[in-house]
Amino acid sequence: MADVISPGTPVSKLECKVAFENLTNKEKLYAHYLSRASFEGGLIVLFQTSPESVPIFLLLQALFSGQSVQNFKTASSCTEDEWKALVAYAAAFYSNMGNYKGFGDTKFIPGLPKERFHAVLQSCANYKTNQSKLDELWQACSDAMYSCADCEKQLGMKDVGITTYYSANCIKEDSDFINDFMTEKSLSPYNTRVFKKSDNSYELRLASVCTGATADPGMEDDVACLINSHNYKGTVVNITRGDYSPLMRRVVTNLQLAQEHALNENERSMLDGYIASFTTGSINSHKDGSRHWIKDKGPIIETYIGFIESYRDPCGMRGEFEGFVAMVNKEMSKKFANLVNAAEQLLPLLPWPSGFEKDTFLRPDFTSLDVLGFSGSGIPAGINIPNYDDIRQNEGFKNVSLGNVLAAGSQDKRVSFLNDHDQDLYCKLKGPAFEVQVGLHELLGHGSGKLFRQDETGQLNFDLAKVIIPETGQKVESWYNPGDTYDSKFCLISSSYEECRAECVGLYLCLSTDVLSIFGYQDDAADDIIYINWLNMVRAGLVGLEFYTPENNKWRQAHMQARFVILQVLLEVSGLVEVSEIGGSDGQPDLIVTLDRKKIPTEGKAAIGQFLQKLQVLKSTCNVDAATALYNKYSSVNDDFLRMRNIVLARKIPRRFFVQPHTKFLDDGSVSLVEFDSNMEGIVESSVMRWLSYDEQLETTWLKDKHHWPCPSSP
Repeated sequence: MADVISPGTPVSKLECKVAFENLTNKEKLYAHYLSRASFEGGLIVLFQTSPESVPIFLLLQALFSGQSVQNFKTASSCTEDEWKALVAYAAAFYSNMGNYKGFGDTKFIPGLPKERFHAVLQSCANYKTNQSKLDELWQACSDAMYSCADCEKQLGMKDVGITTYYSANCIKEDSDFINDFMTEKSLSPYNTRVFKKSDNSYELRLASVCTGATADPGMEDDVACLINSHNYKGTVVNITRGDYSPLMRRVVTNLQLAQEHALNENERSMLDGYIASFTTGSINSHKDGSRHWIKDKGPIIETYIGFIESYRDPCGMRGEFEGFVAMVNKEMSKKFANLVNAAEQLLPLLPWPSGFEKDTFLRPDFTSLDVLGFSGSGIPAGINIPNYDDIRQNEGFKNVSLGNVLAAGSQDKRVSFLNDHDQDLYCKLKGPAFEVQVGLHELLGHGSGKLFRQDETGQLNFDLAKVIIPETGQKVESWYNPGDTYDSKFCLISSSYEECRAECVGLYLCLSTDVLSIFGYQDDAADDIIYINWLNMVRAGLVGLEFYTPENNKWRQAHMQARFVILQVLLEVSGLVEVSEIGGSDGQPDLIVTLDRKKIPTEGKAAIGQFLQKLQVLKSTCNVDAATALYNKYSSVNDDFLRMRNIVLARKIPRRFFVQPHTKFLDDGSVSLVEFDSNMEGIVESSVMRWLSYDEQLETTWLKDKHHWPCPSSP
């Protein structure tokens, strides 16, 4: 059975009114158009999630846009439980931009019967004026909306899940073949989808406004020469562009309007790069925009947009569209600036030889942001971008901590799987401890470590005679060749492996008194932060079992797999961590995680340090086979953990949803902020206001695509 969203799922408002009201009118206009660009592009995530996500979205917009939510509730003749189930489904769909969870990749279905959903549809205001269109949409998506077929329960390649990054007839070998082709052509997979034709040829489609071989006159267009038919190893590969073209045009239009209000030359040049990328499909242009973005130090309005994270591609290569706009929280950012200033002194503390660290630390911008708008399948707590290896290694990167997301996520009064002794301290310090972890994870986790490379001339970027593998004392024997990236080599484990490495850096360096003093913690207060940070990690490793699927031995979420791996590493230390099965106060089985805080700075630090060193050495040397064997060993879920998983599932707490504000123009041309209630109805109201009540371009684009996937099974 697929998941049903609980109407009791906690909902928090992303508070940013104070930060927004402190902006000038020019800054508000800049933020408004960037937000519009992000959310117009966010519609692309519907295409990247499931074949039915677009018609479900169109149906929900029609369902709720014809009248106020409260008036609709009265007119719908729903029971109270039916109404709550309907609104919970809609809120979850909008929050995940599709009918699969952005965190966990499992399908969810409405909590009211199909015939009752249909009856509610027939009672909405728009049904009276556009019955034929709504009936058509219902026919297009209702079976898939409720289907619980095994192959549709989670995202994944053919036979184990569903993905729309590839046509339904693709398997992993097809992805590998196309990726090899793209490496030969020096073409990035981030903004692509793969469609296999009946004659076994392939269409490799680039996301862009342009639909043909020529772009706008005068615009940089380095992919035009590749828009053609290619013969690769006896197979035809047609490179085309124009994927999501109408939506990409809307993104570009809003970026052009934002550019009129840009606050400096770096922001204007950044937007030039993004506009060129989204127009032509060139990732190199997006890289150019990212280079200017890195140079835009300490902006008042922070933003990033594009095909970014590859977590949801089953093969770990193609990026989901994401865009965010936020205002800098100056007080909180001071702590992160101090962490950046101390980075050169902290990096040598990491447990690998200096030869495995970058030659020069490229000081990034690191700010705390109050999110105004975040489009995609979910909102993270922190980000380290860009994800381009060559830029991050050689030119720089930025770190952002999303302060109002962290604040909203720290409102729990009691959590599962902790004893009474730990509960109060945990709930009091979870937020501050996680702030420390996020800072270290993003800056010194993702921002550390060298990749050994050989360039086109045969030159190595490290001294082969001097760099020695720590454990063996042997010389380095493997590295990245021209055209290789970390993602392209580590593929299936790349995202989770890197998240694990960054999490380990956070655990390891939070033991430093210098780090904790930067965040304002000393003596006993510092010890408490360390304890809660480590306790939070081992508890998260246990909770992570929710995101493991025993039927196909697959992890569905990169971060949670990483945290389970860390739990396994720490369980090898005698007496450090214990997971005990007990009887709960409700008479049902329960679990308790305990951590010996006295052993954290000794045996715990040694264990994490040794494991972290292995992760970095294998990543640096591109030793994919050894890295995969190591990571799979600690990702393995034995019978004891499978039994615990049942308890975790029985006691799981729904993941929090966020209500985002909306910006709109007033009659005098100024921009104002519209806020919504912190409940499911608030999410629906904000979403309905954000997009068109009926989007013909969206539907037309979907109709051109849908033949690539067979009709889903009936439930």
